[in-house]
Amino acid sequence: MDREHELYLKKIKRDKVKITIYRVVILVVLIALWEILADFKIIDPFLTSSPSRIVKSFISFVEQGTLTNHILVTCYETIVGFILGTVFGTIIAVILWCFPTVSKVLDPYLVVLNALPKIALAPIVIFWAGNGMPAIIVITLLISIVTTIISVLTGFNEVDSGKMRLMDTFQASKWQKLKYLIFPAAIPIFISALKINVGLSWVGVIMGEFLVARSGLGFLIIYGGQIAQLDMVMMSIVILSIIAFIMYEIVAVFEVRFTKKNE
Repeated sequence: MDREHELYLKKIKRDKVKITIYRVVILVVLIALWEILADFKIIDPFLTSSPSRIVKSFISFVEQGTLTNHILVTCYETIVGFILGTVFGTIIAVILWCFPTVSKVLDPYLVVLNALPKIALAPIVIFWAGNGMPAIIVITLLISIVTTIISVLTGFNEVDSGKMRLMDTFQASKWQKLKYLIFPAAIPIFISALKINVGLSWVGVIMGEFLVARSGLGFLIIYGGQIAQLDMVMMSIVILSIIAFIMYEIVAVFEVRFTKKNE
């Protein structure tokens, strides 16, 4: 039995390695194809840029010493917005779970807020928070908080009703229900909300930087478009993609470790 289990684990590892290799090969092929099409003018490198031009633009910004600041500004805004959206969204979800009547009353308002394009509130946010980083963080918070509330509250409400009745039988308090039943059972939903918030936080920050920033990767994208420097635009997009992927993987690692810890 141990031998079979060992073979099974080895097969899983081999499959993971194969998948990783396939992913890398696909990425390399796409980059090479992009470069070849641009070199032979099959696609217009002015409009689509090319990997080599993106690298040259990256090196130019590194030599100027400005790129690090743009990256750090965007990462700071994203992380702060991500944390605030997750924390406040979870706290509000807990409060709504504790008061079911209030939750039912506010449910249609949450649906409307979730459907509302948050960028429409940006001009109001700018007047409230000022023309700078605080406005960008608030926009990011608005984009992620409603989704967090809805996701986490849904997870709380989907906990096994039989277990809830058992807790009621033992006259457990709301805090005991939350601590020993609701929170552990809703962990997968919470992790899912974190993964969604990673993407939403980046969307919020880039939208905010489009409108009010004087630094950051979103600023480079909009500025590069204004002065027709599409190599700068593509470089910023590639950097954004890499950082967003890293942030998503950090959440995924947290998920794996937390899952193993609770098995």
